[in-house]
Amino acid sequence: MQKILPILGIAIVLVSGCQKKEAVQTGGGAAKLTIWSFSDELGSMIQKYYLPSHPNVSIDFSITPSDQFPDKLDPVLASGQGTPDVFALEDAFVRKYIESGLLLDLTSIYEANKGNLLAYPVEVGSYNGKVYGLSWQATPGAMFYRRSLAKKYLGTDDPGVVQTYFMDMNKFLETAKTLKEKSSGACVVVSSRGDLLRPFLSARRYPWVVNGKFVIDPSVEQYLDISKTLYDYRWEGRVGQWSEGWFAGMQGKLLDENGKPVEVFSYFLPTWGLHYVLKTNAPDTSGDWAMVPGPAVYRWGGTWIGAWKDTKNSAAAKELIAYLTTNDAFLERYALDSGDFVSNTAVVEKIKNNYSEPFLGGQDHYAVFAELAKHVDGKLTQGTDQIVEGLLNAEVTAFVNGQKTKTHALSDFKREVEIQLKL
Repeated sequence: MQKILPILGIAIVLVSGCQKKEAVQTGGGAAKLTIWSFSDELGSMIQKYYLPSHPNVSIDFSITPSDQFPDKLDPVLASGQGTPDVFALEDAFVRKYIESGLLLDLTSIYEANKGNLLAYPVEVGSYNGKVYGLSWQATPGAMFYRRSLAKKYLGTDDPGVVQTYFMDMNKFLETAKTLKEKSSGACVVVSSRGDLLRPFLSARRYPWVVNGKFVIDPSVEQYLDISKTLYDYRWEGRVGQWSEGWFAGMQGKLLDENGKPVEVFSYFLPTWGLHYVLKTNAPDTSGDWAMVPGPAVYRWGGTWIGAWKDTKNSAAAKELIAYLTTNDAFLERYALDSGDFVSNTAVVEKIKNNYSEPFLGGQDHYAVFAELAKHVDGKLTQGTDQIVEGLLNAEVTAFVNGQKTKTHALSDFKREVEIQLKL
């Protein structure tokens, strides 16, 4: 049984008993493109902005959940049968495809627009000197904190002053201790040690694999040490990211194992975390948040667009990708409409001082993200990151919980990675 739901002018087909959704835009245009994605974000952009200015294009747009998306895309790319012309690529698996040799070369788009493109999204989408994926957005991360708790325990909620308490990891730990002591044990600096994973990964000097050899950067060892410290001194809420407790902390409703209230000072989140995590899950706390860079520059998430190298519609595919990732007029409209942080530096510079975010007490979040985005290193990203970081999380947990020594955890981590990656 199927249901047809009209959403944004696109016919969404929901198939009973299956999570898969398909969206089809029909038209009588001369150019036809099949596009696959793992969310409706790209489809909405095409429907609202691209198609009205490109009436000669017809789009067949399909959505598959992100956890199933690679399994759907891999076999058709390998066989060349039923392959989409264009597809979205999530941060978790984008490099796998960038490095695959199966994507259309988009270097000409980059060369024509490189003066206005933020560096790190292009670095992520590049391989062996050519560009195979481009993104309309950038997702630098920041540290979001509760103004009321900052006033209560640090004496101020001013972002400029609060940042001095978290300017590096040593100050971060000092302040975590201060919060715990001044609150008589009630206030933790973060609800989950997992919030610090991406700042530490982004602080690396080297990617995981260098010249065919596995490298454990010193910042990774520091992540283990600080995770253990936060856990042992109960300076973190001892809940996992995306857990019920993690969200409860945003709302001021986290309880410890004895049922006592826990005050969560901050969360480490990227650009989309403001709009789709904090705002949606803690609306009653609006105005009681602010943001600072925190102890380390980092990024989290993002979506790239690529195309199949053998598409018969390469000109139309490139035109669509160029429009969505480099067109100044479109990206300015989209940024102002959605609040999404775009990767076009000219647009960012034009609009960055025009925001006053009520949820952040009137702070201009766009200006803060604009500065942070300049310092993100996209060259650290590799196609095997998802496998490696999954193994890392398991070993960090074992170490923090006292099941392994640090030396044992790192040794097991190295061995498992080398087995998995056949190094």
